[in-house]
Amino acid sequence: MERMDIASLRKEYTLKALDESEVVPDPLVQFDGWFAEALNSGLVEPSAMNLATIGPNGRPSARIVLLKGVDHGFLFFTNYDSRKGLDLLAHPYGALTFHWVELERQVRIEGRVERVAPALSTDYFNSRPKLSRLGAIASPQSKVIDARQQLETEMAKLAKDYETSDPPRPEHWGGYRLLPDYLEFWQGRRSRLHDRVAYTNTNGIWAIARLAP
Repeated sequence: MERMDIASLRKEYTLKALDESEVVPDPLVQFDGWFAEALNSGLVEPSAMNLATIGPNGRPSARIVLLKGVDHGFLFFTNYDSRKGLDLLAHPYGALTFHWVELERQVRIEGRVERVAPALSTDYFNSRPKLSRLGAIASPQSKVIDARQQLETEMAKLAKDYETSDPPRPEHWGGYRLLPDYLEFWQGRRSRLHDRVAYTNTNGIWAIARLAP
């Protein structure tokens, strides 16, 4: 089988520009504006973001999760006993990346990660479709299992147990909030001279700078 020539793949970015004089002082407001554009553009998963963590062994790990809210940080929910949960227990810092290909945009976010209040986790858990709630209970996320049938059997049992009632949120499942101290907004430009505008927080004050591509 002949290998494809990946190195020759090219795309010219021409849609928009980004100037540091045009962004707003608050990066969360800037993010809200870009996210609204992504949402209104009909993208398949505008809330999909790459979450990178560092494990107890010092090795990085990354996966796609879904953004579930923005307040003074970025919210996502998962199994606390999963690999990412154990990573965050060892090193409570993370990095997020949004890549909106169709808009030729990327947003990078870094900061400390904390668990949200139990009540918020419970409220979100109860808002999910019932089968999603049962799936969160049935799956020992990131753990080795014998076969898929193990999950199917547990789901069937839970569906019967909670046929006429709502399952409670398990203690091992809940939310996290990434509290940003660094955000970078990237807009693709011609000739790989992309626009990069970074926000850095020092003692509660945001500084804005342009970065070379």
